Amino acid sequence: MKFDDIKAPEVLEVQLVKKAEPPPPAQPEPIQPPAEVVKPQIKPKLKPEPKPIIKETPSPIVQEVQPVVETPPIAPQQEVIAVKPSPERTLPTQTVPAADPVKETTPKPSQVDIDNATGRYGNALWSAISKHKKYPKIAQMRGWQGETIIELELDGTGKIKSKRITQSSGYEVLDKQALEMVERALPFPTPPEALRNSNFTITVPVPFKLE
Repeated sequence: MKFDDIKAPEVLEVQLVKKAEPPPPAQPEPIQPPAEVVKPQIKPKLKPEPKPIIKETPSPIVQEVQPVVETPPIAPQQEVIAVKPSPERTLPTQTVPAADPVKETTPKPSQVDIDNATGRYGNALWSAISKHKKYPKIAQMRGWQGETIIELELDGTGKIKSKRITQSSGYEVLDKQALEMVERALPFPTPPEALRNSNFTITVPVPFKLE
């Protein structure tokens, strides 16, 4: 064993320290008296006096019974015709009816007068038609001759209503030339008075002769 290794014990120094004096006690604050709490005054509620309850006695219900009245059937309204008040009556005046004008009636021409007028008017038509006579050249070259009779229906003024060939010359060229002569002679002269009341018919012969 080695004793050299043993260390000497350390010396502990102990110092006495004075204990710190405690501070003086604090003086207590003066205690203030508690403030008075003002309590609100609560007024006692007065209960309303109960009103007396008056019970109404129910009045008796009286039902009025109305008599049933039968309504008569409504008749359809009749049309009322308003009548104008009649004017004051005046004494009727006698009026003399005017006499009808006397119409002048011309006496109808007799058949003799009509025949005479037709003959005269036929001659006048032939003289007017013959002025436009032209002999066709082909008929002259071939020596065709003949007579075409034309029937004319005229009105009271001398206007042609119809025309037709009642007798042919035998050659169409000559018949056609006769109708063209009638057309060229229009208008015809005024008919005589005996032929003016109605339509009439006149026959006009148109001869074709080589000289």
